[in-house]
Amino acid sequence: MHDNELTDRLSSPATEGDPAGWFERLYADAERGEAVVPWDLDRAHSLLSEWTDRTRPDGSGRRALVVGCGFGRDAEHLARLDFATVAFDISPTAVREARRRHPDSPVRYEAADLLDPPHDWLGGFDFVLESMNVQALPVELRQRAIPAVGRLVAPGGTLLMIAAGRRDDEVVEGPPWPLARAEVDAFAAGPLTPARVEEIVAPDGGIRWCAEFRRA
Repeated sequence: MHDNELTDRLSSPATEGDPAGWFERLYADAERGEAVVPWDLDRAHSLLSEWTDRTRPDGSGRRALVVGCGFGRDAEHLARLDFATVAFDISPTAVREARRRHPDSPVRYEAADLLDPPHDWLGGFDFVLESMNVQALPVELRQRAIPAVGRLVAPGGTLLMIAAGRRDDEVVEGPPWPLARAEVDAFAAGPLTPARVEEIVAPDGGIRWCAEFRRA
């Protein structure tokens, strides 16, 4: 599936009134062999791998949560670092496929909604990963999703946020909608404070964000 095909899918009338429902439709079509999930790679996101290589986190005795886990590439990476990892997606089909692909995995894959998570997840994780999900949501949902991510971080925990970026004066016709710096800064809500915000210029000239936030 090319980028324009994905954009057409996200912009279709079927997404109206259900702006997150396209995830399930895409994964279900892929299961039937009628579509390809563009982010279905056989390795963790490169910025996650670079971050863990640099920081060398010790997951022993610590809980991690992966937001919008898809088929589990990032969750499996964290599990290999000894985090007790929970990974969720709004798409039940994605979760079912993740379990199928990783039958012996220690990761707990769950179908859940970021905007209405299980109560015991709130403040329950020492490390939370949000990678490339919020940017797929329209503005009205992003304003709710950004603080929702932060509420999952436990006291003393870390949030790592990865996203495509745009300049403040750059107009983008999504979806997806790359994040401006102000939206990245908005993750530092409530008890979270920014520890490191990297603006990375990709070879194609585009921007990538890799931002780390910590809860006191």
